[in-house]
Amino acid sequence: MNGQQPRQQRPKRDPEEEQDMTVSRVLRNILIWVGILVSLVMIGMLMSNSQKQEYPLTYSQYVEFISRGMVESAVITKTQLNDFEFHGSLRDSATIAVNGKSVNIKHFSTKLGVVDSQTEALWRANGVAWSYESGDSPWWVSLVQFLPWVLLLVAFFFVTRRMQMGANGGKNIFSFGKSRARMQPEGGGQVTFMDVAGADEAKEELREIVEFLRDPGRFTRLGGKIPRGVLLLGPPGTGKTLLARAVAGEAGVPFFTISGADFVEMFVGVGASRVRDLFEQAKKQSPCIVFIDEIDAVGRHRGAGLGGGHDEREQTLNQLLVEMDGFEQNSGIIIIAATNRADVLDPALLRPGRFDRQVVVDRPDFNGRLGILRVHTRKVPTSKDVNLEVIAKGTPGMSGADLANLVNEAALLAARRNSVDVTMFDFESAKDKVLMGVERKSMVMSDREKETTSYHEIGHALAGKLLPHGDAVHKVTIIPRGRALGVTSYLPNEEMHTMSRDQLETRLVTLLAGRAAERVVFNQLNTGASNDLERATMIAKKMVCEFGMSDVIGPVRYASQHDEVFLGREISQPRDHSEETARTIDAEVRRIITDSEQRAEQLMRDNLDLLHRCSKALMEREILDSAELDVLIRGEELTPMVKDVASLREKIRSAAPPTEPTPEQGPDPEGLALSPT
Repeated sequence: MNGQQPRQQRPKRDPEEEQDMTVSRVLRNILIWVGILVSLVMIGMLMSNSQKQEYPLTYSQYVEFISRGMVESAVITKTQLNDFEFHGSLRDSATIAVNGKSVNIKHFSTKLGVVDSQTEALWRANGVAWSYESGDSPWWVSLVQFLPWVLLLVAFFFVTRRMQMGANGGKNIFSFGKSRARMQPEGGGQVTFMDVAGADEAKEELREIVEFLRDPGRFTRLGGKIPRGVLLLGPPGTGKTLLARAVAGEAGVPFFTISGADFVEMFVGVGASRVRDLFEQAKKQSPCIVFIDEIDAVGRHRGAGLGGGHDEREQTLNQLLVEMDGFEQNSGIIIIAATNRADVLDPALLRPGRFDRQVVVDRPDFNGRLGILRVHTRKVPTSKDVNLEVIAKGTPGMSGADLANLVNEAALLAARRNSVDVTMFDFESAKDKVLMGVERKSMVMSDREKETTSYHEIGHALAGKLLPHGDAVHKVTIIPRGRALGVTSYLPNEEMHTMSRDQLETRLVTLLAGRAAERVVFNQLNTGASNDLERATMIAKKMVCEFGMSDVIGPVRYASQHDEVFLGREISQPRDHSEETARTIDAEVRRIITDSEQRAEQLMRDNLDLLHRCSKALMEREILDSAELDVLIRGEELTPMVKDVASLREKIRSAAPPTEPTPEQGPDPEGLALSPT
């Protein structure tokens, strides 16, 4: 029940453009830091060039240089300790020992405790030209001293701003308590109810919500109250999220969307904080709609015994319950939630006042599938031989997502063979691929294995054809598909919601007919029937323990399921009956399966010639459809194999049932298309 993909209100940037912008931002940051480093290096070089290389001398060496008249000039500075530094320049280079090595020096420095008139007289007597300078450091020295601290502060500010703003606009460690909800502006959604098919009842329920938001006075004048929440229930792929997007497109009010998993984080209290922030944002935009997808992530039963009283998920659920219907009335905010696990939701979440309405979005019926196919084929060029009603009739049980995948597979198959449009041949091939699996053409079976598989699959097909309550056989093939060596595909004649005891017993015989055909023809058994036995055992157990279809056990249900709601799966099923009852159940299940196998073997023996003839035809053609099986059952000869694709399409067209079957003819569920040989 999926419609067209919504068109974005704002044009999205091309991925290459996004990548170029990211690269440019990275390069800009790199250039900034490179510029800072180069500036530091240049400042260091200027400092090193402007300063003279001075060597510290002892006071005795200083007195020796002065007395010998070697000092030409000097600069005296006063330090912060109130002593004096003597920075002298020699008339000629002198050699002194520094750390055991001889070094030629031109400039030197030493410390003088005091400078008085006698010291100045000594300098004057030895021809020293001196001057006094302030002891304050030059401006660039102060700058260099403070520059590392400035750079640290700038780097800290830059990193903090990056974390606060986030690399992608808001997701950062300082905002983990903020809601992750994304708001669509009024009219921002491009999907409307016209794009939704196959769920008319659900659309009507949600259409009333939309009308209430548009004109609340129409409903409140008689004392009615706006619903607090709507819970969309249904199997995966039925279009619950699409319905919510359609509501966003129809409502004309702000629409917040968030996933249930976005509330829960590793930090304690984050989920509850995000719930509060979500409703605070919604109040500012009231009236509005908040859509929570997969609400079972936070809405499971409380008190599961795992996680204790401070379980983060339970705190999040408690806050959600309070916000939906607590002391603070959040009027004008409608919550729409979707889940496919309604059985694990907490009862407090489902009571009136919170989720007032529960809308079931089930798998579509024939008319729903037809509407969904029409929606998905709007932009797919189809040929004139495509009959959507035939496809809809041949796909019972498929959800909207399955039908969307079917149309997509058909389009890919048509594109693979360079076709200008999608034909019925492509749709039938795509349906076989979806229902029966991909053909494993590279797998080569021996003649013996191929013959055994042929009898096995024909056994299934004949049981489905000859038994009165059997499902209609759509196609049988011995071409390996998926993990199976051969496949027999069934399509029900009509939409079934319940099954009778005769139908279940017929299904058991059909499942065991392949194994029975091998035993009758080859008088041996092989491993190919393991899946048939598994499915047959499951049906027999349900007949005895759940459906009350055993005369020995009676109308009692013994299949009690004790779910672990925290895990969402049944990890243990304690037995709620005695050992004697368990032995009776096992014996009854064994009896039902044994009786069904005996019926299947008797059916194969009664139709042994037909079994050989059909198996031989399947060995030659590898694929038989329902119409060809009917020809063989009537004892007629099959037409020569179709090799040309055009002729095959003509056969598909001629084999398709009419759009509206005549009263004399009745519905023709077997009139399905033939897959390529």
